[in-house]
Amino acid sequence: MRGISVKQAAEIVNGKLYGTQGLDSEILGVTIDSRKVENGYMFAALKGEHVDGHDYIGKAFELGAVCCIAEKLPEDISGTVIIVPDVAAALKILAENYRKRFDIPVIGIAGSVGKTTAKEMIASVLSQKYNVLKTEKNLNNELGVPLTIFRIEPEHEVAVIEMGISDFGEMSRLAKMVRPTMAVYTLIGHAHLERLHDRNGVLKAKAEMLDFMPDDGTVFLNADDDLLAKLDCRQNKVLYGTKDNADVKAENILSDSLSGLSCDIVSGDRRIPVKVSSYGSHMVYAALEGAAVGLAMGLSNAQIAAGIAAYETVGRRANVCDTGFITLIDDCYNANPDSVMCAVDSLKSVDGRKVCILGDMLEMGENKAELHAKVGKYASDNGVDMLLTVGELSKNTCTAAEEISSLHFDTNAELITGLPELIEKGDTVLVKASHSMKFDEISDALKLLK
Repeated sequence: MRGISVKQAAEIVNGKLYGTQGLDSEILGVTIDSRKVENGYMFAALKGEHVDGHDYIGKAFELGAVCCIAEKLPEDISGTVIIVPDVAAALKILAENYRKRFDIPVIGIAGSVGKTTAKEMIASVLSQKYNVLKTEKNLNNELGVPLTIFRIEPEHEVAVIEMGISDFGEMSRLAKMVRPTMAVYTLIGHAHLERLHDRNGVLKAKAEMLDFMPDDGTVFLNADDDLLAKLDCRQNKVLYGTKDNADVKAENILSDSLSGLSCDIVSGDRRIPVKVSSYGSHMVYAALEGAAVGLAMGLSNAQIAAGIAAYETVGRRANVCDTGFITLIDDCYNANPDSVMCAVDSLKSVDGRKVCILGDMLEMGENKAELHAKVGKYASDNGVDMLLTVGELSKNTCTAAEEISSLHFDTNAELITGLPELIEKGDTVLVKASHSMKFDEISDALKLLK
């Protein structure tokens, strides 16, 4: 963060200043974690469910914070504190103001599946030509997005910002801060249906971003998604996909088992042979997203191909691990019906026995039982040899897999106990569930099998 002093920050958020130290000092960064405070940083004292940031204001000053922003004034503090009614709201106001100081391309990433993959791929491609700022990890909500915006520095030439939502109005609040000049929509799927109701509701909520984009902005839409393909917007529209209606199209797609895929990306008279060294049939869309944005941003064929080849998997997203006993596909970061079925599709190119360990998919709305059953039947119909499930909702997944061997467990611990008898040497095992199911425990146990 550059160009805003402590005094200016207080004025921007309409806060009340307590203390006179460093009022003209430039704020060099913003953090909500007192352990990450550096000299010149602002520490935002957020009150969370388990931890109150106000208890760490003194520690933040000890580590070099130039100021803190808080909702109450702590006792015996000598540093400068900006008092506001709502710290989270103040951070959004400050982020919106800070974003307006930069006249650079800003790419907003939205969708039900594949946002982080798209963000990483696009950033990898654009980094072949530009100095790129991207969202760290998946800090894509109303707290993470401001922190991403604060990381934009004068040397950055483009920003790629992931934007995740679960309710109507959230995207408007995010986009009001981000003000994207480009938008990439990955897929409209069955996610957060408790609030968004159905796929049309998902699309409506995510399309709120377009209201905060300029008329001459560019919107990249997955042409293979029925709702995105027909989305009408006032901005320039670029369709990407595998079908004939795509402006940027993938042809000659070849899957190389667990090691990745190759294809030709075609746009007009340009044909770019690319290789993705990451597992999953969905990676063709990530390559298309990177290429489509790269083409719009003036990259050469060689730069686009190099950026796609340089992509690396993030965290526990389709992370392939040869344990010496099995091949583990650790995809336990999150799950919804679309991402699970996509993961099952990716298994088709794998030789040998295929095992899926699936858990509850949360926020699925009133049709949650049917959606879990749909996943089980899909696994049964598409080459999975054994299905193991955990969770109350996943009983439906297990029951629907009528044509294959399937077992349900009440807890992760019960399933882990049964793994030595169920998993065979040479199996390929997919592990996937919503993050709160803590399936990383199962993945870690699978790595120990011998």
